[in-house]
Amino acid sequence: MKKTAIACAAAILALATGQSAPYRDGVLLPRAEAAQSRLGDLTPFRNIAAEVAALVDKGDLPGAKIRIKDLETKWDEAEAGLKPRAAADWHTVDKAIDRALEAVRESNPDTANCKKALADLLSVMDSMKA
Repeated sequence: MKKTAIACAAAILALATGQSAPYRDGVLLPRAEAAQSRLGDLTPFRNIAAEVAALVDKGDLPGAKIRIKDLETKWDEAEAGLKPRAAADWHTVDKAIDRALEAVRESNPDTANCKKALADLLSVMDSMKA
């Protein structure tokens, strides 16, 4: 009964604040676990991608080009730990990262193409949440 009351209270609070409550098998999950994907915590990679997108939005394409290198490096360094967990998911994210890298690194990058590639990347990362 106590679990049900807590879950109901959390759901009501989530609805009141406009957030959905993360559940698995009827059990409310801690936020950290809810944000996890089969690959693990993608937050550090997503944060860099969001920063690159913000730079593109501001028109700072040279800054975006520099920052996206950090995403590439960190993703490559994490490959050995991430890929075995969910190879298909890893390849999906990897291809989205490659498309974003290509768009931002063009010799004369198109802002609209960069925005689309980064939005797609963020969407792919978000879709990986368990």
